Amino acid sequence: MNGTLTSSVVARLRADIINGVLPPGSKLRTRELCDRYEISLVPMREALSRLVSGGFVQVEDQRGFRVADVSADDLNDITNVRLHVEKEALRLSIEKGGLAWESNLVAAHHHLSRLPMEMPGAQGVNPEWEQAHTAFHQALLAACDSRLLLQLAEQLREQTSRYRHLSIRAAPPAQNNGWLKRDVAAEHEALLNAAVKKDIALANELLEKHFRNTSNLVLKLE
Repeated sequence: MNGTLTSSVVARLRADIINGVLPPGSKLRTRELCDRYEISLVPMREALSRLVSGGFVQVEDQRGFRVADVSADDLNDITNVRLHVEKEALRLSIEKGGLAWESNLVAAHHHLSRLPMEMPGAQGVNPEWEQAHTAFHQALLAACDSRLLLQLAEQLREQTSRYRHLSIRAAPPAQNNGWLKRDVAAEHEALLNAAVKKDIALANELLEKHFRNTSNLVLKLE
């Protein structure tokens, strides 16, 4: 039961860090967090320790926990490592993917393509789009048979998502239109077509462009 409870709090804490509810560098006082998330001290400490290993929380000697800082260097590092991991995972997925993989990928793209990235009149990413976006990228890699590669890809994807959310929340609404001026839908469609055609070289080239476009836009909004 404690394991399930801890996992639930890890997910809630991670979501609040990714969405900027808990800002970068902010102190994480365990007693206050216990009250906020309605959980006892032991599972809360376990949840924070898991988030340390995931890169979302940092431990300060004799001073407890705080939300991990953000920086341009960190984002570039995350992007570079993510490319190494996901290019290999995508190569394996395309090589091994059959009809079921292709069908699920097409379905994930169809769902994503029907959703707006931003809600009209609201600042920030549409939560439904965010979920569908994650599902599409997971579907691209789904036939990869390396559990560790997939775990690393998921962790780095969440780190990138954190930067995207923080940059959009911090920017004036007029600047947020930059996300819409970029044709993200066309990038996803091109990735889908390359994967379905089993063109590994093109798919990896498009994946790198897709990730670089995101990181460059985030850095402009910082």
